[in-house]
Amino acid sequence: MPNAREISLTVNGESHILSVEPHVSLLELLREDLGLTGTKEGCGHGDCGACIVIMDGKAVNACLVLAVDADGSSVTTIEGLAEDGALHPLQEAFLDKGAVQCGFCSSGMMLSAKALLDRNPEAGADEIRREIAGVLCRCGTYPRVVEAIQEVGRNMAEDREANR
Repeated sequence: MPNAREISLTVNGESHILSVEPHVSLLELLREDLGLTGTKEGCGHGDCGACIVIMDGKAVNACLVLAVDADGSSVTTIEGLAEDGALHPLQEAFLDKGAVQCGFCSSGMMLSAKALLDRNPEAGADEIRREIAGVLCRCGTYPRVVEAIQEVGRNMAEDREANR
């Protein structure tokens, strides 16, 4: 790789040092170099949201981020939500509410939701809809997705209140 550049990043809590070409997207790096295929490629142009990951606390379209621009960043993919074999509350809620149909948009939806709830666990339905607006769902499960996210937010608020 004649133009390759060495980068370091943390993905799902694990540090990586990789050699990447300047044109390689974060999406390609995650899927092809790290084998994290839960991040989907839909359009490759940032229009569908299937590739959304959390980078340094913000939901980003991995297809629009060059891997070299992720140097030094912390990235969370859908594989990083579950901890110690237990599903994340968002994953549980999506299953419980039937918000997962074909599953193609699910990782983008969940990671968009996680970024939102990390900022504002008490987000209302309108704010949730705005946050997930960049993720296209071919199956039309938007109402169930909003319900699932609201449920997790309520539980987070209740947990926070109980721990005061």
